[in-house]
Amino acid sequence: QVQLVESGGGLVQAGGSLRLSCAASGSIFSINAMGWYRQAPGKQRELVAVITSGGSTNYADSVKGRFTISRDNAKNTVYLQTNSLKPEDTGVYYCNADVRHFSGSLLKYWGQGTQVTVSS
Repeated sequence: QVQLVESGGGLVQAGGSLRLSCAASGSIFSINAMGWYRQAPGKQRELVAVITSGGSTNYADSVKGRFTISRDNAKNTVYLQTNSLKPEDTGVYYCNADVRHFSGSLLKYWGQGTQVTVSS
């Protein structure tokens, strides 16, 4: 079993910054891609950013130039630095990870989510 624990959310004024963290623990052989998604009230969950084990990144157009995803493979942790936050960035932010188990199986896991609220 694998657990993903997010932290770093909160309430911030427009133009502010937050750094989100997500640490994976449990029966992990390796982790392929790790990513951040968000879900605003009444909307579907959407991709924010993803990073491969080799460090390649991809971002939603709405956050390019403002958000930066990074990871520490030794700590099985992924980060999301969010700058120049806007009210439309408000939502619950979820991390996920594609985990390779010692059995060889590859499964996707999700964290419980952390709330980000940006006031205008």
